[in-house]
Amino acid sequence: MSSTYGTLFKISTFGESHGPAIGVVIDGCPAGLLFDTDFIQHELDRRKPGQSRITTQRREADEFEVLSGVFEGRTQGTPIALIIRNTDQRSKDYGHIAEQFRPSHADYTYETKYGSRDYRGGGRSSARETAARVAAGAVAKLLLTQQGVQIQAYVSQVGTLKLEKPYSELNLALAEENAVRCPDPEIAEQMFQYIDETRKQGDSIGGVVDCVVTGVPVGWGEPVFDKLHAELGKAMLSINAVKGFEYGSGFAGAELKGSQHNDEFYTDETGRVRTKTNQSGGIQGGISNGEDIYFRTAFKPVATIMQNQDSVDVNGQPVTVSGKGRHDPCVVPRAVPIVEAMAALVLADMYLRNKVAQV
Repeated sequence: MSSTYGTLFKISTFGESHGPAIGVVIDGCPAGLLFDTDFIQHELDRRKPGQSRITTQRREADEFEVLSGVFEGRTQGTPIALIIRNTDQRSKDYGHIAEQFRPSHADYTYETKYGSRDYRGGGRSSARETAARVAAGAVAKLLLTQQGVQIQAYVSQVGTLKLEKPYSELNLALAEENAVRCPDPEIAEQMFQYIDETRKQGDSIGGVVDCVVTGVPVGWGEPVFDKLHAELGKAMLSINAVKGFEYGSGFAGAELKGSQHNDEFYTDETGRVRTKTNQSGGIQGGISNGEDIYFRTAFKPVATIMQNQDSVDVNGQPVTVSGKGRHDPCVVPRAVPIVEAMAALVLADMYLRNKVAQV
């Protein structure tokens, strides 16, 4: 089971939803980086459960502990090990599905592939694992900030409710001022009510998270198999519940002609080569071109719903699965920091790979 991502800035996550702890080992982080514990905790707080009535009511402080790799507030260039202890497990909530396969979950595939599975909250397949990614992503953000790179994600869609304005017309800082993390307060309130009503019905709803990255210079990314957009796509699709990824013009670009889609070059007043438009999403030929990088990530409705569903058990016999436990009716509000974290991990890795290529 691969639990490692990255080439030079590499992470390995470990732990299960209802085990003693989850955690991450970061290998390849340069020495001397100021290790801002308050910032890392802030990022974890953005992802943690129990933030509002439209998120799971599992109560986890998600406070992290540093086991290695940091001394006197700075990274040492050695592996950084972080753990987050689980404190609010209710494993009894999952006893009824010990031998049942929940629809659209990883139960059946894990059982078939490995011959056993941890049914308590989904074990390793639980989105609880993403807390470790957010912790590692926060360290990557600290590294990227030194390079002038900023990452901002936000909720652009919940179900059929869509934020139609492009990111350039939005104050993205407003995304952190409401429970949905949508930068348009009016639409955010509509989304909140939509999610809450879905929750009351014992159902779930999907959505979309947009992400904008500024400050990436020209040259990050590899030209063939490790294209920057390919790595971003892999990173996003590795997040629980993600069903789609597009960058730049995305699927809408398929409706355009080349004369409409091409990003024409010009030289600005500083002598920098720019593009008049940004259908490329800041990436051309798999390499950053200096413009804003932007992409969208689609999340499916949460698979666990508080309604009875037909399924089968480990013996292939028909059963009725009853939804129990504590689950998000919509994952996108808490997915925003996860999307940012995975983008940061990709970009930190590409930054270091580009440095090596220039030596």
